[in-house]
Amino acid sequence: MRVAVAGAGAFGRNHLRVYRELESAGQGVVLAAAVEPDPSRSAEAAAKFNIPVFPTVEGLLAASLQLHAASVAVPTVHHHAVAAALLDAGLDLLVEKPLAASLEQADALIAQAAGLERILQPGHLERFNPAILAVESRLRRPMFFEAHRLSVFTPRALDVDVVLDLMIHDLDIVLTFAGSPVREVRAVGLPILSPKVDIANVRVEFESGCVANFTASRVSTERVRKLRFFEPRQYVSIDYARQDLLVIRMDGSMPAEIGAGDKIDASALAKIADRGAAGPAPGLSFAKPDVTPGEPLRLEIESFVESVRTRRQPKVTAHQGREALKLALEIQAAMGAHARRAGLGDFFAPGA
Repeated sequence: MRVAVAGAGAFGRNHLRVYRELESAGQGVVLAAAVEPDPSRSAEAAAKFNIPVFPTVEGLLAASLQLHAASVAVPTVHHHAVAAALLDAGLDLLVEKPLAASLEQADALIAQAAGLERILQPGHLERFNPAILAVESRLRRPMFFEAHRLSVFTPRALDVDVVLDLMIHDLDIVLTFAGSPVREVRAVGLPILSPKVDIANVRVEFESGCVANFTASRVSTERVRKLRFFEPRQYVSIDYARQDLLVIRMDGSMPAEIGAGDKIDASALAKIADRGAAGPAPGLSFAKPDVTPGEPLRLEIESFVESVRTRRQPKVTAHQGREALKLALEIQAAMGAHARRAGLGDFFAPGA
């Protein structure tokens, strides 16, 4: 399987690395080429991976390299144009999140891929985090989610706000786990170090009654990647970075600090969980299910390669990528409405 990578920036380099690792491991993949308009990044990729690097997609396709598939890791604003050209050339695609810059563009790509019978997989790599893979079979009926995704500031991905940059990972997972249409979105966000929103807090209520709180920041002093969710008599804590999974089950005798019945204090339970399973607490049992370590991006690309080979639907479908994008855009609209109500126009740069 001959593959190319469009985009050799911060994340595109990781796609190049993983494809080369698969090639070296004899997994039937050949890293054939890349596309990168920036001369310095182009030269770096060409030297490091010993492949031709073209300044444009048109140049790549004109080279007749007999490609089968490609990763698209260009800035979001270019996703549609690059992916559409590669689909037209008959390639199966793994497109970094978000799938496109707008729903109209996402729908166009989905229709194009379907018409050409091509694989179109959005790059929601946290779906391949070993902790997420380990918890999928344990899902009961999640009714309350808390997601925290914090990063220190870098100049990477400033073409989009923190919702499309970071929060969209958690939006995709919660949408998948909740399995219910969205009923209401409330959101607040502020730009801090860039013209776009850098920190956001969001509350989403689903038709099922499930509620999710999301916090995302790219101006934090620490790096946090955590998801917690509550089910009937069960609490699950996931640390994406550590690939760690903790399950707490509750019986009828709750510790006084937690409460009882329908009046369980979620924050108190979370504090107990954060102390770790150091010892049994009254009414609680701790379990740390086995999690098989692995690099999420490599697992994602391996899954994509398998879909290309077998023609089976990807684990993360283009429709799921569209739904995550749809919710992200609804959150952006809610943040804008809040900013107008609160008179926060002076926080935002003109046209941001």
